[in-house]
Amino acid sequence: MELILIRHALPIRREVTTGAADPELSPQGLAQADLLAAYLATENIDAIYASPLQRARQTAAPVGRSHGIEVVVADGVAEYDRDSKEYVPVEELKATGDPRWKVIIDGWAGVDAFATEAEFQRHVVGAVEEIVDRHRGDRVAVVCHGGVINSYLAHVLGLPAAGGFFYPNYTSIHRVAAASSGERTVVTINETGHLRGSGLPIGLFQK
Repeated sequence: MELILIRHALPIRREVTTGAADPELSPQGLAQADLLAAYLATENIDAIYASPLQRARQTAAPVGRSHGIEVVVADGVAEYDRDSKEYVPVEELKATGDPRWKVIIDGWAGVDAFATEAEFQRHVVGAVEEIVDRHRGDRVAVVCHGGVINSYLAHVLGLPAAGGFFYPNYTSIHRVAAASSGERTVVTINETGHLRGSGLPIGLFQK
């Protein structure tokens, strides 16, 4: 089967005093999601899953509509900081010299239910493999988060579960071929052709 991991589009900044921030998409993010859906419209997709967080569900919605498929919420592919009271896009943190940017680049500090990146990775791999097992021979899209994508692809590539080995762009596509024998092969990383020339932000290192 072909597994398509997709990072969510650009959300708004949100900082709250109680509860989880869980921001929705920004106007730019909604436009990114529409371009993503148009890009994938010619591909046969058998199922679409999304993290329960708003930014993932809103990114998946246009893809689901274009394929006439109901998006299934998969709790196991939520980001590690799902319960955080703040969400600030990393581009904004970097541009303003926010001290929280240094925390991110210095690595894992222990977030919510996951004490280590290895623990989070085990959680993610289990959730993604459950989806793979459910869809033998299918092409399945999973709209999730940068930490989730880093964790799963690092597992496939045999890399340490530490630090995040790359930066997934907004609405970036990452394809994995999953054989019934258990082999997993990374086919593409960070496809963003649908955003080129759009004038919309792409990610931390590209505009």
